[in-house]
Amino acid sequence: MNWVILLIQLAVTIITGVFFYTQLRNQRRSQPQNRRESIKEMENLRKMRQITLSEPLSEHVRPRSFSDIIGQEDGIRSLMAILCGKNPQHVIIYGPPGVGKTCAARLALEAAKNSEGTPFKNNAPFIEMDATCCRFDERSIADPLLGSVHDPIYQGAGPLGIQGVPQPKPGAVSKAHGGVLFLDEIGELHPIQMNKLLKVLEDRKVHFDSAYYNPDDPAVPRYIHEIFRHGMPADFRLIGATTRSPEEISPALRSRCMEIYFRGLEQDEVTEIAGNAADRAEFSMDRDTARLVGRFAACGRDAVNMVQMASGLAQLEGRRQITRADMEWVVESGHYPERPEPMASQENRVGSVHGLAVHGSHQGAVMEIEAAAHPGSGRIRITGIVEEEEMGSSGHTMRRKSTAHASAENVLTLLRNLGYIHDDTDLHINFPGGAPVDGPSAGLAMALVALSALSGRPLDGATAVTGEMSVLGAVKPVGGVPVKVEAARRAGLTRVLIPRENDLDRFRQAGIQVIPVDDFYQAAELMLLPGRLSETGQDQGLPHQGTMTAAGAGK
Repeated sequence: MNWVILLIQLAVTIITGVFFYTQLRNQRRSQPQNRRESIKEMENLRKMRQITLSEPLSEHVRPRSFSDIIGQEDGIRSLMAILCGKNPQHVIIYGPPGVGKTCAARLALEAAKNSEGTPFKNNAPFIEMDATCCRFDERSIADPLLGSVHDPIYQGAGPLGIQGVPQPKPGAVSKAHGGVLFLDEIGELHPIQMNKLLKVLEDRKVHFDSAYYNPDDPAVPRYIHEIFRHGMPADFRLIGATTRSPEEISPALRSRCMEIYFRGLEQDEVTEIAGNAADRAEFSMDRDTARLVGRFAACGRDAVNMVQMASGLAQLEGRRQITRADMEWVVESGHYPERPEPMASQENRVGSVHGLAVHGSHQGAVMEIEAAAHPGSGRIRITGIVEEEEMGSSGHTMRRKSTAHASAENVLTLLRNLGYIHDDTDLHINFPGGAPVDGPSAGLAMALVALSALSGRPLDGATAVTGEMSVLGAVKPVGGVPVKVEAARRAGLTRVLIPRENDLDRFRQAGIQVIPVDDFYQAAELMLLPGRLSETGQDQGLPHQGTMTAAGAGK
């Protein structure tokens, strides 16, 4: 019986030995093959790295200093003030695409490293991510932004995984430790990630969790114990960039960040960018052709793309000069819409006034407002404004008359109290242009243009006005006055009337005369000029201070 057991043991030993011998021999045979494959792939990789294309013009003209970023002096100054100090803050940069937000953030970190008392070290990292590409798994298998835990059940867990040890993997917030995390299009970040990011900003560390972590397991390395117990460091400064408006960004994120604004570029600024792009591409382009780019390019990126296409067209024909014909062909083939910037007419006219508005990415604009009065039945029409607006959250919304419509009603009430609107007169106030106007800031302009039409007296065509009009004749403060003043200056006007409460010392160096007013009487005295009689044959003249006081509008 014993010999049978010995035979069985011998057979098992022989079979086991043959199995391991076969495995070892196959492994040895595969090693040279693996080495050959590795050498082959490394050679392919080396050959690929030897093949490089020329640098795209968009990268070649990328700003290398703050002076290369056109038109964003105020935004850059704000960014420097926030980052370059002893206590740098988190930042959200608002602005349209292609105006230099990313480049400004990079340059700001480099400047901050050299500022006095800065906490940024010379090797402080700049980690850049796009929020639209920060895909994550809700089971926390992978999260490139915040980091994740590689549990032992996952493929490729390695030696630690075989021992049942979960392995934390750092995300961008930890890679940016001690530096800056630039999160482009931060308004597109998933709400779950947004909430987790807010926790990281508050704690300045990332906490991980895993069902496979055993704090008493001696096989777990010390550094993994440290990460699970105290979190992974993530002390950085966030710079978020977005093309969205502030109202569309999480209030919780906004409360933790400073906010700065990069504006859209004006035509002459885009013209300068186009000229610089042509110079760096080593092509000549005259100023007139560069101005054509400024008329059609919406941002600096568009300008560079247009120059690159035009330079390619010139090169095909053996030229080193970009002509106007080349650029006109680019405009037509690329279907670039024109964005005209006409100079405002300074003609003194009855029933016409220059109003001021804010549009797009906090850009000022001059708009014409017109009015006509004629005998009728007391009908009053206002066209070109938003009639109703919706406000509130998705859970509770309500509709109301727009602020522009309410402002128009204030104006009509004021003019009735002053005796300018009668039952036998029709009045029509219009905002030309096609885009409905919203907001109360056109109230003063409406009151003046209506007064001009009803009295038959022209208004000063070299002056623009802005301000909300109360039913008692007071001129109330409005928003966006600095950019409105700049728009009036660029349009060639010489004066701007603004509410006194919006007056700033900086307007003394605005390059245009800025006149603060308190009430409708002051504005009318400055704007109404002697002219023809009204339709009724009587020149009603200026509204009198005593009349306004009787109507409750005096100061």
